[in-house]
Amino acid sequence: MSAAILIAGPTASGKSGFALELAERLGGAIIGADSMQVYRDLRILTARPGPKDEGRVLHLLFGHVDGAINYSVGRYLEDAAVALEKLRAEGRLPIFVGGTGLYFKALTQGLSDIPHVPKDVRAELRARADGMTAAELHAELAARDPLMAAQLRPSDPQRILRALEVRAATGRSLASFQGAKRAPPLDAKSCIAVFLVPDRIALQEAIERRFTAMLKSGALEEVRALRARRLDPNLPVMRALGVPHLLRHLDGEIDLEEAARAATRDTRAYAKRQFTFTRHQLPEFRWAAPQAATAMVLDAMR
Repeated sequence: MSAAILIAGPTASGKSGFALELAERLGGAIIGADSMQVYRDLRILTARPGPKDEGRVLHLLFGHVDGAINYSVGRYLEDAAVALEKLRAEGRLPIFVGGTGLYFKALTQGLSDIPHVPKDVRAELRARADGMTAAELHAELAARDPLMAAQLRPSDPQRILRALEVRAATGRSLASFQGAKRAPPLDAKSCIAVFLVPDRIALQEAIERRFTAMLKSGALEEVRALRARRLDPNLPVMRALGVPHLLRHLDGEIDLEEAARAATRDTRAYAKRQFTFTRHQLPEFRWAAPQAATAMVLDAMR
């Protein structure tokens, strides 16, 4: 039997439904591999599996993290290792599903052995960064660590902060640690890895329909509750797809229709990046149209 089944794909491609079908058919359990579905604050806006689906099949690593926590790939690997151990002890087939390519890369290729950053160093940096724009943070990183600054987008404050933290804690560039890797929890050769590839036009339409459905299901109320927590705007949960634009709407800056258009536009752009990441970073994944994916997996298991 395969060590695990890995299901990736662009947002709104039907990954969750496919994973649920396989889990019921093969006696497996589902482990999340999505950096936003880990947050309990955003069930609707991240399209996290609902209680009905969770009642049909065991789901792990969904909604288990508070939005105030800066959850990292390293933390995810630790949690995934625990989940894997549990399922193996129970004799269940692990089925990983999600849209975060970096999680799948870490699961199958390992993670750079980056040193721990002390809490006081992290707290001091984040307090100083409060109120700074991503461009300003990137400029500071360029002055302190030009090598990492060249590798990071100026619009990615979370990774910029991480690079600044490592520099402050160790005196070394984050790039200097990226060559040494911890062993991955999964051997890619013993896994069945599938990347769902829906028709592009159909995918774009699905993205738009899904965001409309999210709004009808209470996504705006979900973001309103998140806003009331007054969390650090640089936290990952505050940058989930749709959150920034719905926050602007709640602040009276744009109407709901404009917020929905912007969120849909960002989601489509994110889907394109998911294709690009998989093409270049996840060579072990076999691409399949959703309607052909089940047969591909079952054939690979024979």
